[in-house]
Amino acid sequence: MARIDDYIHAKKIAGDILASQPFDILAAKSGFEIAAPSVFKIPFLDRVYQLRYPAFDFKDDSEPNKLIPLQEQILVLHYMQGNIRPDTGKWIAYREIPGASFYFSAFVKRAIDPLKKVFGNNVPGLIKAAEKLGGSRIDAGDAGFEFKLFPKISLRLILWAGDEEFPAEANILFEENVGGILSPEDAAWLAGMIVYRLIAISYR
Repeated sequence: MARIDDYIHAKKIAGDILASQPFDILAAKSGFEIAAPSVFKIPFLDRVYQLRYPAFDFKDDSEPNKLIPLQEQILVLHYMQGNIRPDTGKWIAYREIPGASFYFSAFVKRAIDPLKKVFGNNVPGLIKAAEKLGGSRIDAGDAGFEFKLFPKISLRLILWAGDEEFPAEANILFEENVGGILSPEDAAWLAGMIVYRLIAISYR
């Protein structure tokens, strides 16, 4: 398991790489809005962050003193580093991301299993939480939602409810272009973040 020092180091490496690129190039490549000179505006699920260049300091728009998890900060920076390409309209399973087989068990443990455990017999709870988190309903499973995570990355979450005969099933699909933008590990973290954000909302 990564330590806090590992996350700090990972953020510094990503920030140093991005700082060598012009602000306007990063804005055009990532699709992030410009909130002010040298400041990106970054919508992320139910939050909006301000990211100052070139220090890459994050601030929550609605709660300026709120500490933003380092994992989220790193994901944003890794997205900005990625080979961002237009989506093809094709959706793929996690296993289809190049190099994902090594992380598949972690992906299931981090995202699929918690999704089934908490919402497998509570589809209305998932629908309510997903709508609050900004998901768009799709026609799939007993409950399916699409989430726009970054300007050029979306994710689909699908749940089939369990009953007396069959256990609940779930799947999380990614846009085909994700493999050029995020590593398999980052993609697993991203899916897990959504699931745990949904769980937290459902418990409120």
